[in-house]
Order: sequence, then structure tokens, then C-alpha cells
Amino acid sequence: MKLEEMKQLQPELVDRFTHILENGHLSHAYLFTGSFASFEMALFLAQSQFCEDLQGVWPCGKCRSCRLIADEEFSDVKIVRPVNRVIKTERIRALVQDFSQSGFEGSRQVFIVQDADKMHTNAANSLLKVMEEPQSEIYLFLLTSDENLILPTIKSRAQQVHFPKNQAYLTELLEKEGLVKSQARLVARFSFSLEEAELQKKNASFFELAKVCEQFIDRCQSSHNRAYLEVTRLVSLTDDKEKQSQAFRLMELALEEQLRLSRAQQLLEKLSLARKMWRANVPFQNALEYMVLSLES
Repeated sequence: MKLEEMKQLQPELVDRFTHILENGHLSHAYLFTGSFASFEMALFLAQSQFCEDLQGVWPCGKCRSCRLIADEEFSDVKIVRPVNRVIKTERIRALVQDFSQSGFEGSRQVFIVQDADKMHTNAANSLLKVMEEPQSEIYLFLLTSDENLILPTIKSRAQQVHFPKNQAYLTELLEKEGLVKSQARLVARFSFSLEEAELQKKNASFFELAKVCEQFIDRCQSSHNRAYLEVTRLVSLTDDKEKQSQAFRLMELALEEQLRLSRAQQLLEKLSLARKMWRANVPFQNALEYMVLSLES
């Protein structure tokens, strides 16, 4: 991604960090909440610390350091991601060990932790001492889509920056990339990040699931018997937890379009209860069937 694209996605944050970099006030630890271009911003800020041909305060994107960082091959910029939906304590302890060592390319080091909410509690606690006693040449960026899942002790020791979704821009971008208007709007509403939007725009099964979810919601409001039968179709399209989570999100979006109707508001509450049941390990099919049966009461 180029800086001009970032300016379109997050214009206010580009201005904010321009001011921070100009004044040399980049903090040692940040918590980036929301996923809309937060990783790209973290990479830009990492590049700004090593770029060999800065354009003002921002990286050129073309020099050796910038290219290596973009390819995630720069020795002094380390990126940590979950493995099997968790960031283990051992991985963070190894990271903390790296904090105590000088950089290979210079005195600075940058660490980016994606999906920081996936850190095991012990892993998160391992970061606290470093965050409490920061070394001046170390910069830590913790990224999460949901700040409520981050330990309060971590949040209190980091500068928090929220990355709101620029839905209008994303919709326009998806249309330019070939989606029809209704599909572009759906993907833009559904996606929490650019990466997610790029993934779903190419996914035919996503649009099929969206259509069935919308039909299920319509049946819930018009014919409970037909809605009960529609559950079977939904189950056939959602054979894992990730797809089931997508289905709940798509049903929620379908109802949000109708919130001016009191019936839709009641149904949204019942959908929320079904999702809570599912998160408590009630089978997906059972949770939806209970939702449909509750509509008759």
C-alpha cells in the first residue's frame, strides 16, 4: 500500500501521525483498535524508523529497508501472529528476550503483534514489565479488532488509537474492482479489514451464504414453519465455526437494514440470544431452531 492510499483510508490518522513523527513523539507502545488499515499503518511507522530516503517524515517505500520491511524480511522489524488462534507464552517470551538485544541494522527495533487479543494471559503478562520500563529505541504495536478483549493492564500502558472503517471508500474500491453495487456494499458492511474484504470479494460461497441468511430472516418474519426448514439449508453451508460466525454476522446485517420495524428489533434480540447459546457450545443448528421456536411464543 502507498501513502496516498492510506491518506484516503485514514486521512485523520495520517495527519495525526505526521504531527507525531515531525515532533519526534512516537510512543514506545501503541494499541491499535479496529482492523481497518491498522497493520498497514504499523508497517508505515516501522519503515519510517529505517527508511534510507524519507519523504518528509514518511518512508519512500522503495529503498532496501522499506522493501525488506514490506516483505517481512527485515531483521529489526518482527511480526507476531496467532498460530491456531492463539499466541503462546513461549513466543512472547522469545519476543521479550529480543527486546534486551540491540538491533542488527541499528539501535532501533519494532515489534508488531497482530490479533493481540489472541495472546494467552501469561503471554500478555510477559509484556508488562517491558511496557512499564521501556527502552527508548524499541517500538511495540499491538493490533486488535476488539479492545475489550485486551487486558486492562496492557491497555493502560499503551497509547490507544482507533482505526474506524471507511465504509464509503471501501464500497467504491470494491465496485472499481468489479463487484456490482449490492455485492460491494455487502462486503464493505461485513468486513472489518481490507484483508477480509479482499478475501470475501472472490468467495462465491460467501455470497451464497449471504443470500440464504437473508432468506432465513425473511422466513422468520413471515412463516415460522418455512424458517424452521430453512435452518437445514443454513447448516449445510456452515460446516465449521468460522462459517457459522459469518452466518450470524450476515443475519445481523440483514436485520440492521430493517431496524425501523419493531418486529426486526425483536428478532435481532432473539438472534443475539441464539449467538450467545452458540458461543456457549450449543450446536449451531440447535441454537437456530431454538430461535425459530421462540418466535412462536
